[in-house]
Amino acid sequence: MASRYVRLLGVQLRSASLLALQYRGDFLVEGVISAFWTLTAMVPLFVVYGERQAIAGWSFAEALLVVGWFTLLQGILEGAITPSLNSVVEHIRKGTLDFVLLKPADAQFLVSTTGFEPWRATNVLTGIAIFVYAFHLLGRGPSIPGLFASLVLLVTSTLLLYSMWILTVSAAFFVVKVDNLTYFFQSIFDAARWPSAVFKGPLAFVFTFIIPLALMTTFPAEAMLGRLSLRALVTAVVGSLAFAFISRRVWLRSIGHYTSASS
Repeated sequence: MASRYVRLLGVQLRSASLLALQYRGDFLVEGVISAFWTLTAMVPLFVVYGERQAIAGWSFAEALLVVGWFTLLQGILEGAITPSLNSVVEHIRKGTLDFVLLKPADAQFLVSTTGFEPWRATNVLTGIAIFVYAFHLLGRGPSIPGLFASLVLLVTSTLLLYSMWILTVSAAFFVVKVDNLTYFFQSIFDAARWPSAVFKGPLAFVFTFIIPLALMTTFPAEAMLGRLSLRALVTAVVGSLAFAFISRRVWLRSIGHYTSASS
């Protein structure tokens, strides 16, 4: 069963890549624009650290690691998660989700793998370049255990992002127009470019437990710096699995409220 879904994912990825490469000029332009906006988004960090050595215990080089993780995850979000799940809202509006539900495969898997934007890979490469620059400023490299922990957190962060989008899209089964909700989610995600220690009071609680932005970017950065505890790593893994379980249950329940075009 698992090999069948892996082959199906490979077909979807190959189809999206061929479609994108069909217009190579557009592919290159989109990649350049994506890299440009990524670098532009770093301007606030240079401005804030212009007259300060550290903010909330984070030096400029350490904060760059958080920005690197934000950039990398933004590439995954906008290249692999958002293109597919945005189409779910249109399917629900038009009542055409039937064509997906009737196929002999899991509906959540199908709606999650229908669209990819390969040029967003530039965000991933830019994120890696930021890591290299940050460690150059620090004058050292990441530890081997820290690197391993950060790879684990890359998986948990991607799972968290995906689960949160499934929860957001599931709202479309009850409230058809969720454009503003998805825009709100993307705006909230922008806060993940800053270390979680910057936020105080209610915002710190929200960004750690309700919308776990800290687990997505600050925890991996701390792991690379070798100062993330084993307890925090386990919490991130358990938390991401809990989010995935909840989002799966919400999706299945939401499907039950779907009214097709033929109803």
